Amino acid sequence: MTNAASNDSQQPKRRFRYKGTHPRHFDEKYKELNFEKYSEDVEKIIESGKTPAGTHRPICVSEILDILKPLPGQVGIDATLGFGGHALELLKKISPNGRLFALDVDPIEIKRTEKRLRAMGFSNKELTVKLSNFIGMSKLLNETEGGFDFVLADLGVSSMQLDNPARGFTFKYQGPLDLRFNPDRGQPATALLRSLDEEQLKRLLSDNSNEPFARRIARAIFRNRDKINTTTDLAEVIKSTLNNKAYGDTLTDSIRRTFQALRIEVNHEFSVLEQFLRTLPFCLKSKGRVAILTFHSGEDKRVMDFFKQGLDSGDYSDISHEPTCPSANEQYSNPRSKSAMLRWAIKR
Repeated sequence: MTNAASNDSQQPKRRFRYKGTHPRHFDEKYKELNFEKYSEDVEKIIESGKTPAGTHRPICVSEILDILKPLPGQVGIDATLGFGGHALELLKKISPNGRLFALDVDPIEIKRTEKRLRAMGFSNKELTVKLSNFIGMSKLLNETEGGFDFVLADLGVSSMQLDNPARGFTFKYQGPLDLRFNPDRGQPATALLRSLDEEQLKRLLSDNSNEPFARRIARAIFRNRDKINTTTDLAEVIKSTLNNKAYGDTLTDSIRRTFQALRIEVNHEFSVLEQFLRTLPFCLKSKGRVAILTFHSGEDKRVMDFFKQGLDSGDYSDISHEPTCPSANEQYSNPRSKSAMLRWAIKR
């Protein structure tokens, strides 16, 4: 190898230059994706009411801390670690001598979050991270003394998943129609679409997202299912079906609800949630507390129903009878929080 060739191979790769003054595509947002290095720029993005690409802003942090009342030395679990915003605040409250277990089903994001929290000084003694969905909580009971003092579950899709087109969660940019939290398990949404008939599609849209145009959309998807391979393919099918004056105001909502319905089915979200809620009372210590953030009526109704059943059966001494919503200030500064609903229960 010549010296010139050797020098070329050692040259650092230059950052991709985007057109205009602001990056539009996910991979171009190098400052947001390196938020630790460009903290001042990222702060400006947050102040403008946006979530920086590749990050996630935790919702109802103060409300959750008021409900869970974490104390030094307690043992708790963040059943949906995500970007780690809630976990960080809980770790601060239970130090010293406390321990937080953290679960997440996403093998991509869990590594990044654990690395970031370890860099902040949290060792295995304070923080135990497991790749698992939240029904894996019961498997950790033998590592506690009688259960958990508190449990948190944030059921929302993380901004990291939504913002990255490669994950297939967003219809704003073209990407594979995947929708799996763990891309190494199960079937992507494209395979699901090809396995369902028109009536099954209609039922899925109705049951998982209360889509008012479920039959019309299901018919269009079924007729075009072999041509739908990307997120934008699916969005275009829905647009061509509903794009007239009668449906114009609700077009984006229908696309979002369709993606939601498919995501719930692909990840078996309702059945996983129900199993989690059934085992929850057995994982809490006496007087233990649980807080759950939901983001649509299907989730909220299930949480509400299980909490009411637990209150009637004597598993819980008290529950929230109405959900707590993010404050007006939080909804303004973080628009992605607008659909959040927070419910709680206390073990007898």
